Amino acid sequence: MKQLAENLWIFDGEAVPFFTLPYTTRMTVIRLNNGALWVHSPIKLTPELQALVEALGEVRYLIAPNHLHHLFLKDWQQRYPQAQSFGTAEVQTKRPDLHFDGLFTAQFHAMWATDIDQILFTGSHFMQECVFLHKASRTLIVTDLIENFSPESFNALQRLLARGAGILAPNGKMPLDWRLSFMFAKTQARSHIDKILAWEPKAIIMAHGLIIENDATAFLEKSFSWVNREG
Repeated sequence: MKQLAENLWIFDGEAVPFFTLPYTTRMTVIRLNNGALWVHSPIKLTPELQALVEALGEVRYLIAPNHLHHLFLKDWQQRYPQAQSFGTAEVQTKRPDLHFDGLFTAQFHAMWATDIDQILFTGSHFMQECVFLHKASRTLIVTDLIENFSPESFNALQRLLARGAGILAPNGKMPLDWRLSFMFAKTQARSHIDKILAWEPKAIIMAHGLIIENDATAFLEKSFSWVNREG
């Protein structure tokens, strides 16, 4: 558990295997102005983690931002039945055993809009992701939209694979397979990035890799320079 700003915490969990790489897990918790907790990409729930979270407030919202971040959601739903769960349509399709109180769309009206901005990053048939901004600290919160793994996270072969996928710090970006799926939708991707840049984020929390604590705008421009290229 680490507090990054007032009413904003991250919790790092154990790694899970994905495409032969050990993917670290990270959860972000925001305490809203009404005191309720907004939990983004829940990690494995343990008694120790439960105690830490409950000391911050009441869990009110559980967020599955894309169809890859759902592994531990059911345990959280069972522990906090009063909490409302939200995710993308792709998550609901993938996990029909999970209950969702609402699905993210471009027209979604968020109960937390006073504290948090959001945009659904669309244009790819591979995946959609809902991206968030904690307004008070101007912290951008993503899961796989950007991955920025420390080289020390991998062995030599894994570092080679990660570099090829474009997810190795300090040059982390959207993974190669997802980027390629925007071949005919770069204009749409650019419009999303322009809106995110207009938020003027100061920092970036990502589920996988090193957090960007300064110069977030410059990092985003570099990370998404591929949307400006032809072909």
